[in-house]
Amino acid sequence: MKRLQKVLETSVTDNRVPFAVGMVADSEKVKFSGAAGNACEGVSAGEDTIFRIFSMTKAIGATAAMILIDRGKLEPDTPVEAILPEYKNVRLLKGYENGQPVLVPPTRKPLVSHLATHTSGMEYEFWNTDVVKYMEVTGHPGVLSGLEQSLYYPLMTEPGTRWGYGPNIDWLGRIVEQIDGRSIVDFCQAEIFDPLGMSDTSFEVPASKADRLADVYLRAEGGQFSAIELNPPSCPEVYGMGHALYGTAPDYIRFLRMFLNEGELDGERILSKPSVKWMLQDHMNGLSLNRMTSASPLTADVEPFGGAHLTHSFGFVRNTNDIPGRRKAGSQSWAGVLNSHYWFDPTSNVAAVIMTQTLPFWEQPWDDLYADFEKETYRALDGQAEKMSQVPETAG
Repeated sequence: MKRLQKVLETSVTDNRVPFAVGMVADSEKVKFSGAAGNACEGVSAGEDTIFRIFSMTKAIGATAAMILIDRGKLEPDTPVEAILPEYKNVRLLKGYENGQPVLVPPTRKPLVSHLATHTSGMEYEFWNTDVVKYMEVTGHPGVLSGLEQSLYYPLMTEPGTRWGYGPNIDWLGRIVEQIDGRSIVDFCQAEIFDPLGMSDTSFEVPASKADRLADVYLRAEGGQFSAIELNPPSCPEVYGMGHALYGTAPDYIRFLRMFLNEGELDGERILSKPSVKWMLQDHMNGLSLNRMTSASPLTADVEPFGGAHLTHSFGFVRNTNDIPGRRKAGSQSWAGVLNSHYWFDPTSNVAAVIMTQTLPFWEQPWDDLYADFEKETYRALDGQAEKMSQVPETAG
């Protein structure tokens, strides 16, 4: 897998990214770890670089809920309002009259499973102009405000009728708190981070680690990167499990390896094998992901793999079919808005992260790097398999 390092270095030389960290592992160990940065510009990165992982948080939030399902404390088909009575206040946006939104109760009750699959009807402003208009008219706070009120986005569609990317896992985190009794911070620390040895994953960056936090860069019109400030809200009213975490590549690869090992890592079991199998199934009930058309300069349009058929498991985007030269059917993935991405492929026994801190999200140069990194990963895997097949059997 040495050629993966070249992919990272070339991505910096070609100005796809100012820096990148990549890791590849199987169920047993890390197979590749590398980094590249623009030394001329004083940009560096490594295994210990701390990233704002933003929506990579979602998989951890879904896993927290899955732990409760595994223990018989939560049912995925439970109406959200049966656990969180305040969810009854969420309304469906029907349109506008005299410039004001018309909000009505949905005819279908949003379920826990709708939150985990982004089919509740609640969507972010970054990819929905109707949400943008609603926020402009009402002054509704954005998802990164850290305010509890920001959770109460209106529904754009009836629950269970469309995939729409939104703050659903934030609500799933609230459900975990309500059922378990601990804060989501304490729950994740005790049930996920500590058992998996994710020592650099946290909701706030300690002062002792602040110098390890990566800078954030925005690509300007001329194609060059400039440093900007963008962080999850510090000490918010609500730690949103859709975006709140900081972490490192080694930590996240351990989280992914737990799934390759069917819920266990280094003797620490997080989920039972049957629960992992159920979690990673298609839970969309015939729906599929839609193209995410940008409503913000901070993101490009998002249509992974050129429009390949994708669904959603309980917390992950899920491939329905093999992607030639890349991941296999049943692979799970997603990303953070600053272009930190991951996938794991149980069929091929491989997990990977490739991370930077840039905007716009999923712009073409990043997508090209992501594709090159993944294709080279599978070339290496195919090469290893070929070598193994050429080893002569020894006499027994």
